Amino acid sequence: MSHAYDPRRTAVLLVDPYNDFLSEGGKVWPRVAAVAEQVGLLDHLRAVVAAARDAGIRVVFVPHRRWEPGDYETWDHPNPTQRGIMERHSFARGTWGGEFHPDFQPRPGDVVAREHWAQSGFANTDLDFQLKQHGISHVVLIGLLANTCVESTGRFAMELGYHVTLVRDATAAFLPEMLHAAHVLNGPTYAHAITTTGDLTAAFAAPHA
Repeated sequence: MSHAYDPRRTAVLLVDPYNDFLSEGGKVWPRVAAVAEQVGLLDHLRAVVAAARDAGIRVVFVPHRRWEPGDYETWDHPNPTQRGIMERHSFARGTWGGEFHPDFQPRPGDVVAREHWAQSGFANTDLDFQLKQHGISHVVLIGLLANTCVESTGRFAMELGYHVTLVRDATAAFLPEMLHAAHVLNGPTYAHAITTTGDLTAAFAAPHA
């Protein structure tokens, strides 16, 4: 099992880095704040992204659908999260909450995938196509939420043949039990590596042939 990260074949998938999730005043921040602060989420997200950029590893934004009026209202089977978005208008397009956190803005060379409607960043988007076109074989998942979009995207990545890394302290969930389930119970069934920000950034900095 390889935990080396060739910059030419590795991408960091930054999932849903919206103000509504990550910023004071965001619609969803109050639900995630306690766990996020406990694990040092924002500092660890900054560290992983900075280390990836320093190593020449591609950063890929994996954004949720930005809510627009009418979304999901005529669907046969909106899931519970989508019904909540209909009520809260999370990540609304054209609003501050639907903008990426100021510390996580796309730069030249980054990829911004098509928005996902549900929980997997791969389903009904161009993420797999973009990764393959850039020669990516290893994906490192960070962002929110650990037990929904991060887990769904990671599982889908494994099914598509990618090497999947989860980062325990560069994600969060609404409850500690949800974070525990994502990493201790569910993660080992599909992820090839489950690590920490410190160990990951050290691996990124290691020399490669």
